[in-house]
Amino acid sequence: MQADAPREWSVAELAKWATDDFRARGLESPRLEAELIVAFALGITRVDVIVRGDRTLTPPELARLRELVKRRRAHEPMAYLRGEREFYGRVFKVDRRVLVPRPDTETLVDVALARTPDFALGGRVLDLCTGSGCVAITLARQRPTTDVVATDVSADALAVARENAVRLGAYNVSFLHGDLTKALEGARLPWSPLRFELIVSNPPYIATGECDRLMPDVRDFEPRVALDGGPDGLDFYRRIAQDAPPLLAREGVLAVEVGAGEAHDVAALFAEAGLRDVEITRDLGRIERVVAGRRAPS
Repeated sequence: MQADAPREWSVAELAKWATDDFRARGLESPRLEAELIVAFALGITRVDVIVRGDRTLTPPELARLRELVKRRRAHEPMAYLRGEREFYGRVFKVDRRVLVPRPDTETLVDVALARTPDFALGGRVLDLCTGSGCVAITLARQRPTTDVVATDVSADALAVARENAVRLGAYNVSFLHGDLTKALEGARLPWSPLRFELIVSNPPYIATGECDRLMPDVRDFEPRVALDGGPDGLDFYRRIAQDAPPLLAREGVLAVEVGAGEAHDVAALFAEAGLRDVEITRDLGRIERVVAGRRAPS
């Protein structure tokens, strides 16, 4: 007797199956995520998932989709499944070597650009803890006549950032391996003295004790070195407040992203470091997300 042929699945059936599976497992936005995964697995758009729902999947397509669903069941971030994440209108490559860029961080870019309107031509920018390079590369592309230097303690993260810079045409970014401003020691940069009109950073800011209580998407997949900000989450801000202001040019701006509830503590650190016009900016979720200050004229 001939064995029954394997069941054929349509796009619509697979999208519904994945949606139901994700909902049963408590994943956020199960339908959206299911449709995105189906679209990515098949190389089509999310709209096609709906309008071409009767198309039958081939065995290789079905196997690829099942593998992606399995990974998402384990809470692997969607950005890692897809290998990319949009930030400030550009698509960045991401994987487990770097944090996934968040929309909240776009506020840091907005503040940096708004507070340095006179430095658009020939300015110099330093990005500490660059990760995927999303902030440094965005600033470089928004202001292509600036010189941008990006540092990170992780060589793996810098490899991702360099690839993003090439893909996105950010040829005015230099990458340095090292811990915050220490990466500048001995670096050969085409200007002297070593001063920057703008210094930005999205450093680790999760308190050590909170890291194990993060959502599994973050806790189990994103690099711990990019999350752990010390016992109170402020270790990196203390170092930045001490080491970054001397590197600012006259009227230069220091701007950092902060975690929820940390803004006023960081603002106090900036004020103690002698920065003036220290301001706190909220993100789209109304959370105090960015602290920025200006070096006083000398």
